[in-house]
Amino acid sequence: MIQQQLRQLLPEGKVHTPAALALLGGSVAALLVWKWLGKKMIQKKMEEARRTRDEGMKKMVKAVQQFREQVPSVQTDAILSLPLLELTRRLQEGSLSPRTVLYTYLEKALEVTQQTNCLRHFIPECEEQLQAVEGHKEKGLLYGIPVSIKDHIGHKGHLATCGLVQCLGTLMDEDSVLVKVLKRQGAIPFAMTNVPQSLFSYDCSNPIFGRTLNPLNPQKSPGGSSGGEAALMAGGGSILGMGSDMGGSIRLPCSFCGLCGLKPTAERLSLSGVTGPVNGILAVPCALGPMARDVDSLALCMKALLCQEMFQLDPTVPPIPFNEEVYSSSTPLRVGYYDTDGYFPLPPCMRRAVKETRRALQAAGHQLVHFSPPRVPYVMTELFMKTFFADGGRTWLDVFTGDIADPGLKPLINLCKIPRLVKKLLALLLKPLFPRLAEYLSAMAGMRSVKEMWNHHHQIQLYRSQFISQWKELQLDVVLCPVLGPAFTTGYPGKLLTAISSTMLYNVLNFPAGVVPVSTVTEADEEELKLYKGCCDDPWDQTLKQAVAGAVGMPVAVQCVALPWQEELCLRFMKEVETLSHDKRVA
Repeated sequence: MIQQQLRQLLPEGKVHTPAALALLGGSVAALLVWKWLGKKMIQKKMEEARRTRDEGMKKMVKAVQQFREQVPSVQTDAILSLPLLELTRRLQEGSLSPRTVLYTYLEKALEVTQQTNCLRHFIPECEEQLQAVEGHKEKGLLYGIPVSIKDHIGHKGHLATCGLVQCLGTLMDEDSVLVKVLKRQGAIPFAMTNVPQSLFSYDCSNPIFGRTLNPLNPQKSPGGSSGGEAALMAGGGSILGMGSDMGGSIRLPCSFCGLCGLKPTAERLSLSGVTGPVNGILAVPCALGPMARDVDSLALCMKALLCQEMFQLDPTVPPIPFNEEVYSSSTPLRVGYYDTDGYFPLPPCMRRAVKETRRALQAAGHQLVHFSPPRVPYVMTELFMKTFFADGGRTWLDVFTGDIADPGLKPLINLCKIPRLVKKLLALLLKPLFPRLAEYLSAMAGMRSVKEMWNHHHQIQLYRSQFISQWKELQLDVVLCPVLGPAFTTGYPGKLLTAISSTMLYNVLNFPAGVVPVSTVTEADEEELKLYKGCCDDPWDQTLKQAVAGAVGMPVAVQCVALPWQEELCLRFMKEVETLSHDKRVA
C-alpha cells in the first residue's frame, strides 16, 4: 500500500523502495524523538520551578526558626486571632511590632501550605520591606500588615506564571502598581499564591505546582481562580489578600472557603503590572480586589489603596478616594433581591441563605423589593461566553502550546478543538433535547467577522443600559442575590463552567459585587438536595447535585451588589449583612 502511494507521488523509475521506507521510518522516529524531547524539556522546567519554590520554603523555615530562637515568648494564637482593624491599631500604637506579626504569619503560612498546597512562592524580599517599614517615619494605613497576593499580580524579581510553563522564564522587572501602593501604605507582601492553569477555571490546580485543597475539607475545592489566596486565608495563614475576578474568581473562592471578598468596578483599582495568558478582552474586564475574614478589612484595604499614590502611578484610575461617609452610614436601604437567576438554579442551602438574609434585613428596617435580573441565559451564552471564545477558543488553546494541560481543563480544551461547523451542527442536534447545552455549544463557536464583534460589544452596552433602567425604576440602592456554592468536590468545577452565572452577570455589567458568609450547610439542606432537579433536567443539573453533595458544615454565602463606582455602598451593605448574620448566630 505504502509502496503504491510512493510510486504515485514520485516519477516512475525513480523510486527506491527500501530507501523510501527507511526515509519514512526515519522521519516518524525523528518526530517521536522530537516530541519526547519536548516533553522532557517541559518536565525539566516544571521540576526547576518546583525546586525553586521548595528552596524558598526551606529558607523561610530557617528564618522563622531563627526568629523563634530570638523571641521565644511570642503569643502566636493571640496574634493570629486579631481582626485586621485591631491588629492595625496595635501595630500603629507600637504594642506589637511588624517583625513579630510578619514572622507569626510566615510560620502559620508554612503550616497551612503543607496541608493545602496553597502557596506558589514565598517572597524573600519581605524581610527587606520589613526593614523599610520599620524605618518609615510616617505609618501608612496598612503599617506592618503581611499581605498575600495572587500569582499573576506582578512583584519585582518574581514570576507571574498563571500556572503555565511558557511563563516560567520571565521575571517581573518591577512591582505592579497595586504592590507599589501596598508597600507605600506600609504593607509587607510575603507570599504569592497558587492558581489554576491559565486562570480560566474556578478550581485550583496546575501541572507545575499541583492542586490546592480547601482547608475546611480536603475533599473540596477552594474555588478559583484566586483559590490559593482563599485556602491560605481560610487556613489562617494570611489576614489580607489580593485577588482578581473576571467571572467570579474572587467571589467563588470566598464562597467556597467562608471569606469576605469584593470585586470592585474594574477600573477602580489599577491593573498595571498584572499579567494574564490572554490579554485584550475589554468587553468583560478583569478587576482586582481584596479578600479577608471580615468586611471592615475589605473597607480598610480599599481606603488604603484609593490614595494619591495610585492615582499618580496610574492616571487611568479615576481619582476617587474612599468615601468613609457612605461606608459608615446607617440610613435604611432599599434592597432588591432574588434567589434564582433563571439559568442555573443553585442548591437549596444557597437559596435559603438569601431568604434568611432578606428576612433579617426587613426586620432591621430596610425595604426589600423583589427584583428579576433580565435575560440571564442570554447574558451567559451570547454575551459572556462569546466574549471569551470569540475566536472559537483558538487564542486560549495557544497558551497550552509547549505545555501539559491540567486534567480539569481537558473537557474544555477538547471542546475548543472541535471545528466551528461541527459545534454548530451539534448545537442544532442537541437543541430539542438539551437546549441549555445547545446554546452553550453555539456560543463556543465564536464570531465570524469584525462586524459581528462590534455588534456583540454594542449588545453588552444595551444590556447594561436595560439592567440599570430596571434597577432605577425600582429605585434600588443595592441588590441581594445568591452566589454559587457550597464548595464543590475537587475536579467538578471543570465539568460545570456555566454554573457561574450568579457571579458572571456582574462581570458583564461591571458592577461592584461582594460575598459575605452567612451560614453553613445543615443536615436538612443535605436532605433537601436529594430532591434537587435543577431547571432543565439535563446532565448539568445532575452534575451540580453531585458536586455539592457531602458539604455539611461548609460555609454558605450571599452576594451583595451596587451600581458602578459605588464600592463604598456595596461594602456598607455587606457590613449590614455580616452584622445581622453574626447577631443571628450569636442568638
